[in-house]
Formats: sequence, C-alpha cells, structure tokens
Amino acid sequence: MLVAGMDGQVLYSNRAFSDMMGYVPAAEGPMRLADLVHADDNTAFCLQFERISRDEARSWRGEHRFRHADGSPLWVMVAATLLPGGPDLVVIQLTNIELQKKAEEALAYSESRWHSALESARQGVWDYDMRKDRMFYSHMWRVLRGIPPDEEIGKGHDAHWLERIHPDDRERIAATAKKQGQGAEGFDTLEYRERTRDGRYIWILSRGKPIEWDENGTVLRAVGTDTDITHLKTVEMELAAEKERLRVTLEAMADGVIATDTQGHIVFINPVAERLLGCKADEVRGQQSKDIFVLRHAETDETQLCPGRLCIEQRRVVEAGEDLVLWNRGGGWRDIRCTAAPVIMPDGTISGSVLVFQDVTQSRALQRQLAHSATHDALTGLTNRAAFEQSLDRVIRASRGNGSESSLIYVDLDYFKPVNDSAGHAAGDALLKQVAQTIRESCRAHDMVARIGGDEFAVILENCPSQGGRQVADKIVRAINALIFTWAGKEYRIGASAGLAVISSEPASPLGFMGEADAACYAAKAEGRGRVVAFQDMINPPTRNRR
Repeated sequence: MLVAGMDGQVLYSNRAFSDMMGYVPAAEGPMRLADLVHADDNTAFCLQFERISRDEARSWRGEHRFRHADGSPLWVMVAATLLPGGPDLVVIQLTNIELQKKAEEALAYSESRWHSALESARQGVWDYDMRKDRMFYSHMWRVLRGIPPDEEIGKGHDAHWLERIHPDDRERIAATAKKQGQGAEGFDTLEYRERTRDGRYIWILSRGKPIEWDENGTVLRAVGTDTDITHLKTVEMELAAEKERLRVTLEAMADGVIATDTQGHIVFINPVAERLLGCKADEVRGQQSKDIFVLRHAETDETQLCPGRLCIEQRRVVEAGEDLVLWNRGGGWRDIRCTAAPVIMPDGTISGSVLVFQDVTQSRALQRQLAHSATHDALTGLTNRAAFEQSLDRVIRASRGNGSESSLIYVDLDYFKPVNDSAGHAAGDALLKQVAQTIRESCRAHDMVARIGGDEFAVILENCPSQGGRQVADKIVRAINALIFTWAGKEYRIGASAGLAVISSEPASPLGFMGEADAACYAAKAEGRGRVVAFQDMINPPTRNRR
C-alpha cells in the first residue's frame, strides 16, 4: 500500500509494497508516483491521478505496469481512493497481477494463432451458449455469408438461419437441428446449401461439438466451425456426373468390360460381360477375375492366363491370342477377342486393370466356314482340287526328303451320266454325295479324299506303298460297284474305275503324278471298267511329265 499527496509525492509505503517492488524507503529517499510507474503506462496513470487531485473523481481502478527496483516491469492492479474527511491524501492499494497478465498474454497468443489458423483455412467459428441464448460468430463466419462485420445479427440463435438454407436441404437440416442439445452425440456434422447475401448458394460443412452439460446431460454450450466446401462439392458433382457418363457408356457398349483392382478382384462388370460370362455383377464382384474369366485355346484346349493379370505384371496393353474361347457359366464356350490394359495413375502407380472383350463366335464361325469353303467341295464336303494339289505337293516333297513311298488313287465313276440325265441333276448330286461317303468309308481315317471333277475323285494314301494302295483302290471300286442308289422309288446301279500311281522320290510334279493316275484310270476303263490299273503295271507307260 502507498499513501501519496496530491502532488504525487509518496508519503508512506508499507512492508508489503517493499517486498513486492523491492524498494527500501529509507535507502531510496523520497519517492514520487511518476518514478514508480513504468514509462509506457506513466501518462495513463498520471491522468487518472490528476482526476482525483482535481476533484473529478474520488477513486479509480486500473491495471498498470510499475517499475520494480531492479528495473523490470511488474503488472499490478491499482485501486486508488481519496482519503475521506481528512487531509488531501490518496490511498493506493497495489495487487500483483503479473502471473495473471502472463497467462492472459499466453492465452491471447494461443487464441491469436487459433484465430489465424481458422481464418487462413476460411473456417467460420460459432459459439452457442444455450443458458443465455447467446451466439458468437467469428469474422470469417460472416465473410462466408457476405455479412458485414459490424452488422447486428442478434444476440441469440440466428432465427433466420433455416430460411437461408436451400429448400431441398431445409427439411433434413430442421429435423437434425431438433435433435441437437440432447447429449454428446446431439451435434452432427452437417452438409447443406445456404444462401449468401448476394443471393447465391454455397455449400457449408458445419461441425459442432458440445463442451458444457448440466447434471441431466443436457448440452449447455456448443462450439463449431463452418467451412465453405462449394468447390469441393462442385468437383464431387462433376466427378459423379463423369462417373455416371462412364457407367452409361460402358453399359451401352457392345463389348464386355471388366475392371479389377491391383490384386485382380473384380470391381466392375457391365451387362454385356454379365451375358457373356453367364453371371450377375453382384455374384462376381470382389472375386478373382482369373476364376471368372476362364480362357482356353480353341484348338489345344490349353487354359490361358488371365490377360487382366498379365497387363498389370507387364505394365502394358496385352492382346490375347487368336482362337480363344471363354467359358460361360450357363454352359458352353464362346469365341472371343480380348484386350487388357493397366490403369496407370499420374504418379506412375497402377490402380487396377480394364479388360475389354468381344463375342466373335459368329464371325469366327463364318471365317471357319469361308476357310473350309476355300479348301473343300461345296457338294460333298470333300477336299477340293486346289487343296488336294497342295497336299500332293507336300507329300511329294516329303518323299524326296525321306525316301518314303505313298499312293495316289484316281477314281472315275462308270454309268453316272445316264443317272444324271434320266433322274435329273438333283438325283446326280445326291448320288455324288453317297459316292463321296462310300469312298471316305473305304479309306483310312487320315487319308485325304478329294473331289477333283464332276464325277472324278482322288485319294492320297500317305506312307502307303503300292501294295497297300492297290488294296485300298480295290476296296473303293468294289464298294462303288456294289452301291445301289434309289431315287423316286427307282433303283440305279453305277460303277467305278480307278488308276493307281506310286508317289516316290522321283522328280515328278503334282500334275505329273496326277497324269500317271489318270492314265491308269483310263486304261482301267479301256479294259472293261469296274477295275483298278496301276500305272507301273501298264505295258507302255507314258513318259513322266517332268515339270
């Protein structure tokens, strides 16, 4: 405590003052208040003291910094009172509030950092005291909504808040608001659209948390933040729209599409893929693609590796080979064409794969049909002349290479023309089919049988010397001679003559060997038909055509 005169001279100081400020009155000599107050607070202190000296006030309270004896500032609470009924003296009570001020400064610094962080993050703060129905809104809370900083919103809860919420969100938010205040879980994280002062709507993410409750668990105070997430929502909606466009596109595609994660688990399958696999998306989602997308080679029946897995391992587009078939759970195999590509993210990592495949069963069947037509006779299904000559050339080359012998049989029907002329071309065609089947059944399974002319046939008996060739030729002729053809209730009999040539390593061309077999067949007809003549057995064989 200090007692000072109106001139600011300290007339008395007690022991507590000396202990607090470090001054020893006897040693210090006369003290003035102006010397005790910190220079930065001196003016404010003196103004208050002068008000008492001028009789404008009888007391005052204030926080000021005094100067400690060691020169350091010390925060004190000053309570000055004019001494009543006596000489003009002022009694000054000093309370050390240094620790309190340091705590306040620390709190202010912390709040400043917190406030700066929230402002930088553009998060508006609200603080609702339900006991007093008092709501605090931060500067950024107002900025988000375009509300001037000096505009009075109202001491209590914003009564117009629901009116500013978008009509499509209002009912949902109103229902949620009714639950608030009922407990620790009463404040939810909300997303809604709110109208700003300029009439546009922004998306708000509002997070609230209770911080005070009464003894019954009712929330008394809650604080929270509001964040403008309009840009995020716009991006989300654009992504959702893009995803929907992609989904519609994939579902409308004529190709099957399967998407997997990096482990090969199916994450998406479009309707075409469902149909080709014979399954539903819900049944296979999450399963390994290799267990669902089962591929085999159509010719070898070998199981093929899943292209989706290969493209991830090799980090490149993988085109599956030709002649692949896909297992359909409904039963059966489908010819497919397939391509798989890894999904590579901007940072180079792979997030999965996309497998696209088409059902080519019909087109491949047509290709096989065309390929078959190019090498087979349309009427009888036997090999045609062009393919036969290619095979004959191959057998000749093999004979030259390994010294093996094979047999070539040339068959010409006897008495076919009368049947064709009297019964008609339809009957003739039917008879040729029956003859073709008869020749086929008379040969070994791997022998090549061809129709090389109207009623002319030829057979290659690979790795079959002349003796075996003669036996097969005799069998063919006997079978055709024994053939009874019935058409329109009438029976017809025909016959056949055959010529045999041995395919050896001698340098003759396919046409040369065909000429030998043809000459032998001509000789068989000349000798009375219905028999076999070997070219080597002819008395005067013609010179080979060395082409």
